[in-house]
Amino acid sequence: MTTAEQETAESSESAESPGSSIAFTATLVLLVGAALFGRRLFAGWFTDDGIRTWATMFVGVTVQALPFLVLGVLLSAALTAFVPASFFAKALPKHPALAVPVASASGVVLPGCECASVPVSAALMNRGVTPAAAIAFLLSAPAINPVVLASTAVAFPGQPKVVVARAVTSLAVSMILGWLWLLTGKGGSWLKMPKNRHAHDDGKFDVFRSAMLHDFLHAGGFLVVGAAAAATLNVVVPRAWLDHVAGNLLLSVVILGLLAVLLAICSEADAFVAASLTQFSLTARLAFMVVGPIVDVKLIALQTGTFGPKFAVRFAPATFVVALLASLLIGWWLL
Repeated sequence: MTTAEQETAESSESAESPGSSIAFTATLVLLVGAALFGRRLFAGWFTDDGIRTWATMFVGVTVQALPFLVLGVLLSAALTAFVPASFFAKALPKHPALAVPVASASGVVLPGCECASVPVSAALMNRGVTPAAAIAFLLSAPAINPVVLASTAVAFPGQPKVVVARAVTSLAVSMILGWLWLLTGKGGSWLKMPKNRHAHDDGKFDVFRSAMLHDFLHAGGFLVVGAAAAATLNVVVPRAWLDHVAGNLLLSVVILGLLAVLLAICSEADAFVAASLTQFSLTARLAFMVVGPIVDVKLIALQTGTFGPKFAVRFAPATFVVALLASLLIGWWLL
């Protein structure tokens, strides 16, 4: 890196730091204000019973999900900082078609939230891992890692079939997308190969700290938004309308899939939001949990910045469609 590039990087870092602090402080003030004055602010919108129901659901979802979110962020940051990307290149089979299922299965033992999966997969490509395998890991790591499966088991007590269905569906989607990448010419014309974003002399603990803070602030904000949206959905939307949508399996799967894209909840916490949507079938809630970790608004933005817009406009719709179809099939089979 040249001296000019170093100065530019340092100036951008110094410019980002105050902005991040201001954004964090503003968010904290808004949340505290909502907690203190929320009853007065929303008194004209909801009845007293509605406010109590909303607050109970919001706090319940947030408190249940927060420990898993923190654990997931810590493990994801540790993976980013302390596990070299060259490890994966050496561990995966040389043949791309065989590397895809191995990369998908590695998500079971290597946790990573969806915020971290994009830069990690970019680092894998930089170290020689075939893009198909890196994409399979990108999709599987935030969806089937132990923290996510444990949170799903807690959110759906006494229903191990939901955990199995989520793991099987997410694993299948990641492998299908990896193999589709190979079958469609590997996308060489519209994949922008990413560049390594960390300097080689960055300390591992500095990388761990920055990754942890970044992921927690982003994922925590989306968790709060998701919990609020789920509580509002249950209080504001007429029960008859929800029953009508929930009664149509295909429509409910599509609606909850789109909701997962818009809410962009961290995968360590989305099971608790899904569990609160009791009007919908288990298959529709499975679609919510499968779609969320692999395609949502923040992931589309991250993928656009990392791999280029040509990649994102093709990859996101394909992933969404495959996830819905797989959820319908696995849900019919297991749920």
